[in-house]
Amino acid sequence: MGVMAAILIGLFSFIIFQATAPQLVPLYTDLSMDDVSAVVQELEGQGVTYEVRDNSSAVFVPEEDVYRLRMVVAQAGLPTGGGVGYEIFDKTDTLGATSFVQNINHLRALEGELARTIRSLGKIKTARVHLVIPERQLFQRDRIPPTASIVLAVRGALDEGQIRAIQHMVASAVEGLEPSYVSIVDERGALLASGSGRDEGNFGVSALDDQAMEIENRLRIQIEEILNNVVGFGRARVKVAADLNFNRRTEKQEIYDPAGQVVRSTQTREENSTSRSGEDAVTVGNQLPTADPQAGGAGDLDQANSSEEVVNYEISKSTVTEVIEAGELERLSVAVLVDGTYDQNENGEVVYTPRSEEEMEQIAKLVRTAVGFDESRGDTVEVVNLRFTENALQDVEPVAGGLFEFTRYDIMRLIEMGVLLVISVLLLIFAVNPLMKKVLAPVEKGSDLAPAEAAAGGALVTTGPDGQQEYLAQLVDDRAQKPAIPSNEWIEDAKSEAALHANSIKEISDMIEELPTEAVNIVRGWLNEAA
Repeated sequence: MGVMAAILIGLFSFIIFQATAPQLVPLYTDLSMDDVSAVVQELEGQGVTYEVRDNSSAVFVPEEDVYRLRMVVAQAGLPTGGGVGYEIFDKTDTLGATSFVQNINHLRALEGELARTIRSLGKIKTARVHLVIPERQLFQRDRIPPTASIVLAVRGALDEGQIRAIQHMVASAVEGLEPSYVSIVDERGALLASGSGRDEGNFGVSALDDQAMEIENRLRIQIEEILNNVVGFGRARVKVAADLNFNRRTEKQEIYDPAGQVVRSTQTREENSTSRSGEDAVTVGNQLPTADPQAGGAGDLDQANSSEEVVNYEISKSTVTEVIEAGELERLSVAVLVDGTYDQNENGEVVYTPRSEEEMEQIAKLVRTAVGFDESRGDTVEVVNLRFTENALQDVEPVAGGLFEFTRYDIMRLIEMGVLLVISVLLLIFAVNPLMKKVLAPVEKGSDLAPAEAAAGGALVTTGPDGQQEYLAQLVDDRAQKPAIPSNEWIEDAKSEAALHANSIKEISDMIEELPTEAVNIVRGWLNEAA
């Protein structure tokens, strides 16, 4: 009983300690070993209770102190993310540092800051950044471009848009770095971005597939928002298929406008000529420079006048160069399945009623307007009314109320308290209750008397003549008080006691047969004591 009481006291003490212990919540998770060591050292300096869990990567503190401790730890510049940032220049003496050391420290700081920025994204657990920035040489004509390599540990998978965002972010932070020179690898060794320097055309067909999926999801959500207000929540199913053109083409046009002509230049030319027919005599007088050509000659006189005008016009011209990227929407197909209505008849049974054609036509008009239906493009919209199965609405998750929202740690705490409560109830039922019954059970008459007293029926045996008379008188009184005919219970008790005595005698005889020498020594010892 004492051992059982001690065990129960220990168990109940443990249960009370677990129930009253402060609830621990994560201060920081997914930390490196250096960050865990620095954070633990800071918490020990504050004298705060903490625990390190999750393979020494998370630090847990009491819930009521988590926000205060985060500010205290942040004031100390922790966690650093396993790398150093620009704070490296706050802890070193730059007076005697060489330019080489300063350049190395600047490169380390830049890599650390970029890694911290990348880790701030939702799906990124850890990140390491390596930069290669060639040193500028004097009189160098060809410059080697800088490159970057990034290793990521992600939660789930990154889409192409997120990968491009990381590339552009890193390229914008490093002078002269192009996004196409940023290589990205995940923790499994899969190549997310080659970083070869070639334009990968928006990551090829996979990006176009993502674009088509984005268009389909956006249109589907728009249609469902309208139909949920018309036919009821979950009473419509919408599927959208968008066909995109994966070809990329460039078109160049030169357009001339005759109505927009203007005079660019004008050129006018006039000619006058005179000639005389017949032969003229050649004299000294008409050969002189000042002589009249008509004087001294005979014949017909011919005169000719001509004028010429050239006008140059400039006609307006426009040059249009159009680059049509891949991803143009060529065709849109929409399929809408609408459930009917359900009413109760006179017998209280649920009866299905299909929707009318007018109502279906109105729903089809709403769908066409929502998706931007274009018949010339070949778009199709089909709205069909069919009965849903009984479990059609089982996949609709109800919106959880804000009053009953529990975090993962609250749920684990409730489970822990429930387990402790079950253990306590089981201990009370199967341990404490039998023990208390044993302790509080009434002592049977004659159970604590000596064997001689029990053999005498509970009478006190004394020595001497007076004691003999008292014993006989008590024995006579007991027999007089006992009923003449024994009851069945008394007989059963007597049988059980006889069986117990028989078993005891048999065990003693077996022991004597197995160990006769020890039995003889015990009897001799009794005889010596009696002597």
